[in-house]
Amino acid sequence: MIPPVRRPRRLRSTPAIRRLVAETRVSPSQLLLPVFVADGLREPRPISSLPGVAQHTLDSVRAEATRAAEAGLGGLVLFGVPEAGDKDATGSAGAADTGILNRAIAAVRAETGDDLPLFADTCLDEFTDHGHCGVLAADGTVDNDATVELYVQQAVAQARAGAHFVSPSGMMDGQVAAIRAGLDLAGHEEVGILAYAAKYASAFYGPFREAVGSSLVGDRRTYQQDPANRREGRLEAALDELEGADLLMVKPAGYYLDVLADVAAWSRVPVAAYQVSGEYAMIAAAAERGWIDRRAALEESTTAIVRAGADIVLTYAALELAGWLR
Repeated sequence: MIPPVRRPRRLRSTPAIRRLVAETRVSPSQLLLPVFVADGLREPRPISSLPGVAQHTLDSVRAEATRAAEAGLGGLVLFGVPEAGDKDATGSAGAADTGILNRAIAAVRAETGDDLPLFADTCLDEFTDHGHCGVLAADGTVDNDATVELYVQQAVAQARAGAHFVSPSGMMDGQVAAIRAGLDLAGHEEVGILAYAAKYASAFYGPFREAVGSSLVGDRRTYQQDPANRREGRLEAALDELEGADLLMVKPAGYYLDVLADVAAWSRVPVAAYQVSGEYAMIAAAAERGWIDRRAALEESTTAIVRAGADIVLTYAALELAGWLR
């Protein structure tokens, strides 16, 4: 046998060499931790479909934020879970200063200041009694323009509460431009926008709906994207960038790496991707059964998301990953 001229295995021979030549590196500062804060709780409440994740109280979310800052995470993404009686047709609790989300934003900002970037979910689905991301027209469809007006009010309230970034996730046309104008007019020019730019109507959001106590009837396919469409993801992201988004996001992450790579290849702003509840839950459930190695699967899946082009990754495993990475 003639010896091979090239032996790629030389660069795989030891852990230290593999680390040396790794093309993709993940750091804690790239990771955002999604956190749920529920009204009316006296102690954290575990979420059955998201092993290791809980709905927090105002006290426990402050402690979680401190842990995130100490771990060197890139930030916290806050979702509010109101009591059932606070939901209505327009999701008014989402913009109320007394609503659970804005109280949580204020509490966390007071706890960690500027040491931990704070992202607020800017959407109405947790706060509406019908569970949709906006207000309904007479025919039962979501009214795009009326909804955008409410997003502006919500974003301004979140900025006033102390959010560093607002995160419009409802996939309404024109939402980023309207929110940017509304924030600026209200004197919040320093508050950024993380746009859920390419968000697909995915089957992998199921555990999230338990986490926020969703009241959804029907589906969101008239406003979230069709999973069959790749080019449309690039279009949506391009529109959000033109409208003033500071960060773009692709959601879900693991099953849309082609869309993520497309967006990252041309975007002039940082790109995030969300390892959504179903993606995380599948790994957690399989690991609980001993079918896969939890740490290895979480590290590999996150590396794949960054390899595809994500500068930022939202994952429920952010604190675990930060510990392992350090």
